[in-house]
Order: sequence, then C-alpha cells, then structure tokens
Amino acid sequence: MSNYIATVGVEVHVELKTNTKIFSDSQNGYGEMANSLTNVIDLGYPGTLPTLNEEVINLAIKAATILNCKIRKKMHFDRKNYFYPDNSKNYQITQARTPIGYDGYVEIEVNGEKKKIYIEEMHIEEDTCKSAHRGTKTLLDFNRAGVPLIEIVTKPCMTSGEEAKLYLEKLRELLFYGNISDCKIEEGSMRADANVSIRKNVEDSFGTKVEIKNIGSISNVKLSIEKEIVRQEQLIEKGEKFKPQTRRFDDKLQDTVLMRVKETGNDYRYFPEPDIPFVIITDEMIENAKKEIPMLPDERRKIYLEKGVSEINAQKLIQNRSLSDYFNTLLSEKTNFKIVSNLLLGDISAYLNKTEKSITETTLTKERLLELVKNIEDETLTSKNLKDILDKILESDKTIAEIIKENGIENITNDAEIRNIVKSIINNNPESVNDYKNGHDRAIKFLMGQVMKETKGKANPKMAMDILKEEL
Repeated sequence: MSNYIATVGVEVHVELKTNTKIFSDSQNGYGEMANSLTNVIDLGYPGTLPTLNEEVINLAIKAATILNCKIRKKMHFDRKNYFYPDNSKNYQITQARTPIGYDGYVEIEVNGEKKKIYIEEMHIEEDTCKSAHRGTKTLLDFNRAGVPLIEIVTKPCMTSGEEAKLYLEKLRELLFYGNISDCKIEEGSMRADANVSIRKNVEDSFGTKVEIKNIGSISNVKLSIEKEIVRQEQLIEKGEKFKPQTRRFDDKLQDTVLMRVKETGNDYRYFPEPDIPFVIITDEMIENAKKEIPMLPDERRKIYLEKGVSEINAQKLIQNRSLSDYFNTLLSEKTNFKIVSNLLLGDISAYLNKTEKSITETTLTKERLLELVKNIEDETLTSKNLKDILDKILESDKTIAEIIKENGIENITNDAEIRNIVKSIINNNPESVNDYKNGHDRAIKFLMGQVMKETKGKANPKMAMDILKEEL
C-alpha cells in the first residue's frame, strides 16, 4: 500500500471520421503511399488559405454532447506558434481560448462504484505530419497533416493507472459508437498522453508533474502511470527533487524513459487565426447533430439486460459493433433474446471468424433468424442439428423449414415414443441400472448414449434425459 496520493490527468487526441481534411479538400485516409494525400494547403505553401470543413464542427458537437460537455456558441480558432519539422507552416491551427466543449464528464465503474471523470475542455485542431526516423535521417509524411482532431483534456481527478485505463476504454467505446472516430489506437487515430504527480496528504499542493507521451495502447497507459508513481515515490523517499519533465513509454523496456526536462514553460504566442472567421453554433446545428447520434453503449446494455440477455453476453455484443447493430434490428420483435444472443455469439460468430465475413455479408435476414430461434425454442432443431446445417442457413436464401426438410432432420419429440425406447434400454442394461442406483454417475451417461444411438441422434436430448431419470 502506497503512502502517497497519486494525481492523474489524461489528454487524448482523436482523429475525426471525415472524408476530407479540416482545412483542405485532400482525402482523410490511412495507409496510402507517403505524401499522396496532400495539396499545397497541407504542405503549408506561403499564401495558401484554410477553408473550414463543416462536418468537423458537426462531429465535434456530437462528441461534446456524448461527453456531457457544455457547447460554446461563439468560438474562434487560434494559431499555436512553434518551429518543428512536422509543422511546415511554423504554426498549428487549434483552439486555445474558445474550445468548442467544456465542463463535461465520463462515468466509469471502479470496484463496483460509479465515478465521474471530469473533462476540462474539448477542442478542435489540425494534426501535424508524421515523422519517421531512419538512422540519422527523419522522413516526413504529410498525409496526416491537416487531419481533423479533437483533443479531450481531463481535470486532474484520477488517482491510479486503473482509473485511467477504465476512462480510456469508456471514451473509446463512446466515440466509436457515436461514429465520431474509428478509435484505432494501433493506427494512431486515438492517442493518449498522461500527466502524473504524487503528494503525501490531500491538503498538500500538487506534486511535480511529469508528462508521459507516445503510449501505444490502453494497457500501456495503465502500466506507464503505475511505473511513474513508483519512480516518483522512490525519488522522494531518497530525498531527491526532480524537475517537471516529459517522458515517453518504451515498449521494449516496458517502462518510461526521459525525453526532456521542462526548464521553462512553452510560449506558443497564441493569437486568433486571422484567416478563419469566428464560428457561430446555433441551437438548430446542435439539435440536428444530436438527432444523428446512434444508440450508445450504456443504453444498449440496459435494453439487452431488460430483454433477458446475460450481462456477459450484453458486454460481448457491445464489444462487437456489427453484431450489436444487427441485434438492434430485432428489438421490436417478440422472440427469445437469450437464444438470439447465444446464437450470434456462439455458432454464428464461429462461422463469421472462420469465413472472415461480417454478419451483413451472410443471407441471415431478420425474418430467417426469428424462424431459426422459433425452431430451437420448440426443439425442432437441436444444437447438433444446427451445427450440421449452419453453413446452409448463412449461405442460402431458403427458409429454415426448407433447409430442415432437405437435410432430413426429424427430431423425435413425442413423449410416448421416447419413453418406449428408454424403457427398452433400461430392460436391456440391468448392470448399468444397478451402477446408477449405487451412485455411479457414468452409468446414466452410458444409458443416455444408448438412447441416442437407438434413435440415431433424433431424440430430443433434454426430453430423453428427463424421461430416463424419471424411469430409473
């Protein structure tokens, strides 16, 4: 148990899902040949002028709404002046004084208790180009220059790496479901930096802040914060002081490494961007943006549980957006949603993984799935039958009834017929009957196997087992 209190804040950059960049008509894409998605505006040619992409404002309004932020009705862009190779204009267009969103929060659950992670501000800015270091040379790819970003800055209200991890998972879930961003951390469309300090007592002022950059995964955010807390504790225990600094997470070392010490604060000489007029956000713009927000994870989770889906299955559905969207098309129907979720997450998921298809690429319409559920519920189909015909169900347009008939599936569900077979098996296997009565559980499995063998696997397994126990 630590003798210190940790204070953690997180800054997240998220690339927005627009077709074109924030200030030019270049394509907003990933994975293309270096410098192929560029024009003179992205490259920062002298005399070029930015034109604001309206969809960026629309997505930022949606993000601010999802993150429970207040929305600023009148805002402007600012120039952040600095000289660095990834920034050919020598300034970045951002929002310093009038961020579009402020005073928001995201709710997480820590050890069974809900906690609000407060968002100080959310602002819009352009991304810089990407630097690739090759030995002594640095190569620049301007495909990323001008890609629209929102930066989400929390208040220093987290106390552990675990809380930061849970916050980032929830943030990614919300922004992905809100169609704001694809949130692919491995592709850099969601990037997080953490600020960490420690102090002895709650009434003490905050300790020396250390910023951790270049963290490539959510699990590494947790790990880097935990390592930094321990590092600072050890220094303080030795009586050593340290200056505010920037560190980076090293994947190979699985630890943070010093990048630079912050001797003085950066003076970016922010001033309002003269080439972009003030932006006025109307109530109509906000209402129209809100109407486009899809059903979010918390609402989905609540509905799924109300429909009888288990908590585990509800969470698994939400982790698979395409299955969750498909499941939502059934919500107005009267069906057994427990069976629906088991099917989608079981045999159907196995088929989709094997064939590398999404569910929308199969022939499983809503109507055919409802028919399938009905057949499973009334025990026309057993789980073994389903495995035998699943490919046909997902690849052909025939009704489930037609597929069952074509494959000669006739399950015996007649009580008297199964009972007669069970009695015959019991009469023919007196030793196994005695073993069962003497407490040997394996005996009933043998007898059940004989029943299924006699019926060529067509007896309803649950009915057969119930009748077998009854007769024994």
